[in-house]
Amino acid sequence: MERSSKQMAQIFKALGDENRIQIMQLLRTGEKCACKLLEELDISQPTLSHHMKILCDCALVTGRKEGKWMHYSICGEGCQLAKDGLNELTKETYTGEAKSCCEK
Repeated sequence: MERSSKQMAQIFKALGDENRIQIMQLLRTGEKCACKLLEELDISQPTLSHHMKILCDCALVTGRKEGKWMHYSICGEGCQLAKDGLNELTKETYTGEAKSCCEK
């Protein structure tokens, strides 16, 4: 399944924030409760919820509710689609002879 340009922009936007990068780094070791993420980050609970919504909306992270707390983990399938999308975006496909766009 390929990602659309809009979906790829959403992923890059999600990863373009230092707090969200830190969240992804924390989740690399496995599922974390929101309370544990809050202990590690210097942000408020509403700010964490905002960041988690962005990460979940672009499918990099999944969440499940247990009691009053949310537990978050990296979504392997969503991350693989992001990796594939980045690889596709940066893959050179031109196979012809290089010509200047200004030649007559």
